Amino acid sequence: MSASKLFSRLLPALAAVIAAASMLSGCIKNNIPYPNIQVSFVSLEVEDALQPATIDSVNMTVTLYLSERSNPANVVVNGFALSPSEGEWPDSAAWLNGIDLTDRRLTTLTLYQEYTWIVTAVRDVERYFTVEQQVGASVIDVAGRRVIAYVPEGADLSRIKVTSIKLEGVTSVMTPQLEGREVDFTRPVDVTVTEFGHSDVWTIYVLTTEATVTTERVDAWSCVAWLYGSAEEGKDNGFEYRRADAAEWQRMSAAAITTDGGSFTGRLTGLTPETTYIARAYSDDEYGAEVEFTTQPTAQMANEDFENWWLDGKVWCPWAEDGTSYWDTGNKGATTLGTSNTYPSDDTPTGTGRSACLETRFVGIGSIGKLAAGNIFVGSYVRTDGTNGVLSFGRPFTVRPTRMTGWMKYHSAPISSVTSGFEDLKDTPDTGIVWVALIDSDEPLEIRTNPKNRQLFDPEADYVVAYGKMEWKSDVTEWTRFEITLDYKSTERVPKYILCTCSASALGDYFTGGNGSVLMVDDLSLSFDY
Repeated sequence: MSASKLFSRLLPALAAVIAAASMLSGCIKNNIPYPNIQVSFVSLEVEDALQPATIDSVNMTVTLYLSERSNPANVVVNGFALSPSEGEWPDSAAWLNGIDLTDRRLTTLTLYQEYTWIVTAVRDVERYFTVEQQVGASVIDVAGRRVIAYVPEGADLSRIKVTSIKLEGVTSVMTPQLEGREVDFTRPVDVTVTEFGHSDVWTIYVLTTEATVTTERVDAWSCVAWLYGSAEEGKDNGFEYRRADAAEWQRMSAAAITTDGGSFTGRLTGLTPETTYIARAYSDDEYGAEVEFTTQPTAQMANEDFENWWLDGKVWCPWAEDGTSYWDTGNKGATTLGTSNTYPSDDTPTGTGRSACLETRFVGIGSIGKLAAGNIFVGSYVRTDGTNGVLSFGRPFTVRPTRMTGWMKYHSAPISSVTSGFEDLKDTPDTGIVWVALIDSDEPLEIRTNPKNRQLFDPEADYVVAYGKMEWKSDVTEWTRFEITLDYKSTERVPKYILCTCSASALGDYFTGGNGSVLMVDDLSLSFDY
């Protein structure tokens, strides 16, 4: 039988099967669920931003930092990036034209499912109010729109000269304008401040006080103490101090004192740790109360010279085999597809002992794998999440160093691996980084590199007490000493944990870096004076 005759006989049966299958398909439900892939902002850039936005992919929040010139009722987005890049932001067109962020706003990202994000704008406005003969700093209550300033008892409240005033942004207009005028403050004075078409009424109080000089507080560190006082502006204001077991007072130099109207702050250096001192503010021939304080001890991070290592299978661990871990690495994740990329080296600044060698590598087989940044950090590697890491950043630490020094060498390889949002960095030089921070959160910081629930360290977060970093964008072929100064947000806050990270690829948390970048570090040390 020919093939054509065979096909003609089978055609009716084939048609019946197709028809039956078509009818049956109408009764079949697609029970295959869509994948659950969270879409996250990688960046959100707006006009007049003071700094990059803070993005929390776990809680799905974005905090924008606006300058004084920015109108929070019309914030214009200049650009954004999502991860994964296939995600969509349906509201993007409206936000690119300007959005009202005077209050927090919800927006939705989509990829199979919807993910609701909260966006908040914080506007940094410098506010001040000063008068002649002022005692101490003015109290500016933004929420209540009130200002309170103090002058000495006996001052003529009916003729108080306003030396400076600014209650809103640089483009605001005040009615009436008080600066440079003598104002009657026997009763509260109202002013109207208008900006971006919106007006608020502020009430200003000037009151008398019996106190002519006040020692407000002392924030004692290890070798440094910060002294705070208030007195009448324009007088000879400053601080005296002595050891508790000494009789003679010493006067701080004027260069160590910063004055802001009737408030003044002194940075007292050269103190001995764990020693009791007494300080007092003075104004001309008058003295404030004596305040006793005791300086803190000093402390160092464990194994900061990276001498202790042991090999657990193929995982190099930066502590003695029978010792306690203080530092850890991403080796447990890297060795799932390769070998340890952070390991000890005999190459050191002194020619003896060991250093830490951090090598960024693409680990895997062929094109199947992932970039593993060479890194070492204070804390512990908790677990591997797929091909991502979950880390615990931080060890208990309650003293306040001023600097961290160390030694380093670096080789920068061209960036060979990029992820969403960093495509423009391909083939540019990699960046090595060392950073140190103090935080006052109640527990160590959990770090997650999985884009679905990514949580990374944010230097601008509320929990950060102090932070400093050093970066290298080109080769440093000889051992070189570096120094990082810690920038404190407050002299009063006491940290609970210290964080320190060294990485051959600064964007390693985003799996972006150069295969072959190598950072070597050794002999880290904390200092406690200026």
